[in-house]
Order: sequence, then structure tokens, then C-alpha cells
Amino acid sequence: MNTGELRTLEHRRQSLLDQLKTAEAALRGALHRQGLDHPVREHLERALAHVHEAYISINETKTVRTVQQLVEDLTRIEQACRELRQQPPPGVTIKSLRA
Repeated sequence: MNTGELRTLEHRRQSLLDQLKTAEAALRGALHRQGLDHPVREHLERALAHVHEAYISINETKTVRTVQQLVEDLTRIEQACRELRQQPPPGVTIKSLRA
């Protein structure tokens, strides 16, 4: 590749990174709004994770996660968080209502 082609590629890369930064800011702004339904918040959080992963994949030279790997990782994290929320806080004893 000649210098002009390299500059064009870098310009396109920077343009894409700028678009991702704009998307990230918009998603973060939306997440700070009050009154979002739980499914809407989950979709926004998932979209933000994908934007972050895209940003990483553009900047990293090593192999990064595929979309499917990211989805599986996020699903495992969400499941762990659900399980954690269902547990009583440390030091709290739950007594059975059965006598």
C-alpha cells in the first residue's frame, strides 16, 4: 500500500471510532434517564457492551471475542447477577414458616 492508501484507511478507522464514541455517549445518556423499563435498560446495556467490543476489535491486533462469545459471556454474567440477587445478604438468617 502506498502512503495515500494508508492515510485513507486510517481516516476511515478514525471515522468509525468517532461514530462508536458518539454511539457510546448516546447509549450512556439513555441509560441515565429515569423511568426506563427493565427490558429497555437490558437492551441498552447489551448495545453498550457491543459498542465497547467493536471499539476494542478495531484497536486490537490480537484475536478478540466473536459476537457469539460476547453474548455467551454477557448471558453468564446476567445469570450470576440474578442468582446473587436471590441470595439473602450475609448474616441474615431466613427462618422457615413451617413449624
